[in-house]
Amino acid sequence: MSPDAVVRLVAGRLLQYPNEWLYADLDRLHDACDHPLLREFVAHARVRRPLDLAAHYTDVFDTRNRRCLYLTWWSDGDTRNRGLSLVRVKRVYREHGLEFASTELPDFLPVMLEFAAREEAAGAALLEEHRAGLELLRLAVTDADTPYARVLEAVCGTLPGPSPRTRAEAKALARSGPPRESVGLEPFGPGVEPLGPGMEPLGPGVALPWPTLPGRSGRERTPA
Repeated sequence: MSPDAVVRLVAGRLLQYPNEWLYADLDRLHDACDHPLLREFVAHARVRRPLDLAAHYTDVFDTRNRRCLYLTWWSDGDTRNRGLSLVRVKRVYREHGLEFASTELPDFLPVMLEFAAREEAAGAALLEEHRAGLELLRLAVTDADTPYARVLEAVCGTLPGPSPRTRAEAKALARSGPPRESVGLEPFGPGVEPLGPGMEPLGPGVALPWPTLPGRSGRERTPA
């Protein structure tokens, strides 16, 4: 596993809801990656009470504040197009022999990061496809003056080229970024599964090995 893959794997764990599993893993996460930004966050988490960090996480990653960990929200908002984008992300996982089995949505950033750690080329391409949203999230979290900004900065640092410095630059990146394929993803057409929690897989596959992802806890809200 490359250094970038390790950064993505550790960052994905740190960007999950900070429950008792995270605190049990802090020493292992510290030892797994020597990236200074990630170690800075681990040091912060160690001195915060779990309930305080959990409350902070819920406050930071909230669509009402335009800080959302679900990357297709940044490109599609609460529209039918977002459903097509979610199907597209699931199809990328499936093309690499992985049937998405989590109760989380497939565009949840920690899920994408774990995929990008395990399937580096395909995962990096998927992150680059959604880079504008990722960079807008990084800028919004940085403005919120939270240690979580260090984690997002480390993630963006695994992608080629410099990160946008402003929202205008990030939005320009969205306009010039790689096109997303939508052929064959017509809404409610043949072979497209219903969207949302409780989705049924289309066919046989290997369940993604993501034991660190608990069920959804209602943290995502519909944007106003």
